[in-house]
Amino acid sequence: MDKKIVIPGDLLSENQKKAGYGTYIKNDKIYSSLCGIENLKEDKVGVIPLAGAYIPSANDVVIGIVIVVTPSNWIFDIAAPYDGLLHVSEYPRRVESREMPEILGVGDSVILRVKDVDSSMKVELALRDPSLHKLKTGQIIKVESVKVPRVIGHGGSMISMLKKETNCSIFVGQNGRIWIDGKDEDIELLSKALRKIEIEAQRSGLTDRIYNFLKNERIRQKESKPVEFFKKETEGVTATKEDHSEEIYRKIDVLLDPKN
Repeated sequence: MDKKIVIPGDLLSENQKKAGYGTYIKNDKIYSSLCGIENLKEDKVGVIPLAGAYIPSANDVVIGIVIVVTPSNWIFDIAAPYDGLLHVSEYPRRVESREMPEILGVGDSVILRVKDVDSSMKVELALRDPSLHKLKTGQIIKVESVKVPRVIGHGGSMISMLKKETNCSIFVGQNGRIWIDGKDEDIELLSKALRKIEIEAQRSGLTDRIYNFLKNERIRQKESKPVEFFKKETEGVTATKEDHSEEIYRKIDVLLDPKN
């Protein structure tokens, strides 16, 4: 059963204490302030928006891409209407200005934390944490930031299943950028799954649906491999038989030769 789609003004609950994200209270009742998916929990009622740009908040962990290097700052595209600023003092060690382009150059991808966002939407970033670092391998997939909760799943159920079933490393940025790393065929499978999650984010039972999708894709992969293997084995066996036959025929010719 699909989850309920709501629009601004739809009544969500008569218990104002449960008001969550994407709602407003009027006459002690909770109404939707967004167009999105109704998100009902025991203690909260909210709305997950169907679309919208990523708006950074303090303590968000995001994947940024360096777009400019200045004498004292790295400027990042953080997949938001506003760029992010990483001051050189927020790098884990002391860095000279001349070193900055070598340490983090234009085009480099980095896992960062949003340190602060002021009233003018100046976004300050931080890198002083062992879990924050430059990404040197893998690929980055972009999904709508509003779909990130569905990629993670309730209690991390979706992302845990994706890691297990694809054998890939995954990091999900709150800005909708997702880093994945693994074998080529596993990365391809995970990319397909992420696209399917993004498209079907409004469906209920999504974790089970994606699990079945991955299982079926794995079966198809296994079914396609034996064909190539069988062909190679057959070619090898045929060649061996032909060589053996030629040896027998040579010996027979020697025996039948009147000169012997």
